[in-house]
Amino acid sequence: MPSQLKIYNTLSGKIENFQPINPPFVGLYLCGPTVYGYPHLGHTRGPIVFDVIHRYLIHLGYKVRFVRNITDVGHLVNDADEGEDKIAKRAKIEQLEPMEIAQHYTDAYHDSIYQLNVLRPSIEPRASGHIIEQIEMIQIIIDNGYAYEANGSVYFDVLKYAQTHDYGKLSGRILEDLLAGAGEARRELEGQEEKLNSNDFALWKKASEEHIMQWPSPWGQGFPGWHIECSAMSAKYLGNTFDIHGGGMDLLFPHHESEIAQSTACNHSNPAKYWIHHNMITINNQKMAKSLDNGVLITELFKGTHPLLEQAFSPMTLKFFVLQAHYRGTLDFSNEALRAAEKGLQRLMNAVGLMPTLNSCNTSDFDVNVLKENIYNALNEDFNTPIAIAQLFEAASWINKMNDGKATLNASDLDDLRTLINTIVFDVLGLKDEQQNAHEDHIDPLIQILLDMRNEAKAEKDFKKADDIRNKLLEAGFEIKDGKEGTTYSINKN
Repeated sequence: MPSQLKIYNTLSGKIENFQPINPPFVGLYLCGPTVYGYPHLGHTRGPIVFDVIHRYLIHLGYKVRFVRNITDVGHLVNDADEGEDKIAKRAKIEQLEPMEIAQHYTDAYHDSIYQLNVLRPSIEPRASGHIIEQIEMIQIIIDNGYAYEANGSVYFDVLKYAQTHDYGKLSGRILEDLLAGAGEARRELEGQEEKLNSNDFALWKKASEEHIMQWPSPWGQGFPGWHIECSAMSAKYLGNTFDIHGGGMDLLFPHHESEIAQSTACNHSNPAKYWIHHNMITINNQKMAKSLDNGVLITELFKGTHPLLEQAFSPMTLKFFVLQAHYRGTLDFSNEALRAAEKGLQRLMNAVGLMPTLNSCNTSDFDVNVLKENIYNALNEDFNTPIAIAQLFEAASWINKMNDGKATLNASDLDDLRTLINTIVFDVLGLKDEQQNAHEDHIDPLIQILLDMRNEAKAEKDFKKADDIRNKLLEAGFEIKDGKEGTTYSINKN
């Protein structure tokens, strides 16, 4: 039998058995994008990693509510409490309304990541659509004594919170070290004077007259802080405590640390039982940065138009490449690595394509149950996709041997192998055979020409010709159906 699902919990720093709060239901929250620019490669690892987590939980029989937010307000340019709102700044540059910017780049994000064949979230809330919930949460935090108003802004009192709670537990930050640098931070950042301590973070910011994104609140016109948004939206749709909160390691501090503090101060509980963080992406062993001109857009990868790229790489090549590294490990993009992933994916898909043609024998040369156990043990050990993929390559080798007549499987084992491979490759990893899909895209207009010829023959009462076309298509594996809405076809997979 497959082993128990285990997850590395950033909060405890340990591998833990996964025990949902209210089985079979699972609440999963993933921090989504701040939509002020086109998505780049750094935006792909989270959706790919959590797509497998989402898919695998469903495969195990859990009923998953997957919430991934859109940040369309409140994320300031320096990721702290000063500067312009990232979306408002872009709106000024492009001379558009902020919500036009948010919608345009949200659409661009969707267009890119859904080419990766990731499942859509159950709910995709926007921060700007939940201002009331954020204001209500801030007021409760104030009433509980963990926040204060200053000149129309509201700040979370980190020192007050730390008197009774472990601030820094998630990220490993030590409060004393943060306080030691507080004086220097205060001098470096303007507008910090109204804070009791420079480590205090904004729950609500007073808006200047020229600030184009602002709402009324008990403390005056303003806008929410970046951190409060996720706390309010996750609580609204998943409850005060849910199962899994995910994101990149770059969000550990201050974003997720602040989420825990806010939710605990408001609801008296950590918002999530398990915290899952994926590692970051580098390109040619360098961090992605505008100054290095290595911020490759997802569309540039698919088209091969960035100067660092020697060719275009398909969405499934990208997805397969990401899954060949464990989500907590480093991931470095290079042309060589992507070409290797491209070849590996094609090798796997070629083997998958051979499975319908394989014939069974009376004996079996290898144990499909062992293969199945190895794959599930890998996925149950903190979603270890590299080991699972290595097992799929082992299966591919046996499939090729069977195709060459050098290995055998009995009928029962062959059926089990087909079910296992199709389930893991397509349902759990979410891969697609892009060549097969492209082939079917080309088939459609050709079949339509033949159907038109058949309809013309029927109209001219040349029923022999019409039947001949139908029979030829049937022999080629196409089912033809005549109905009130016209003639349609389907591909016979058997």
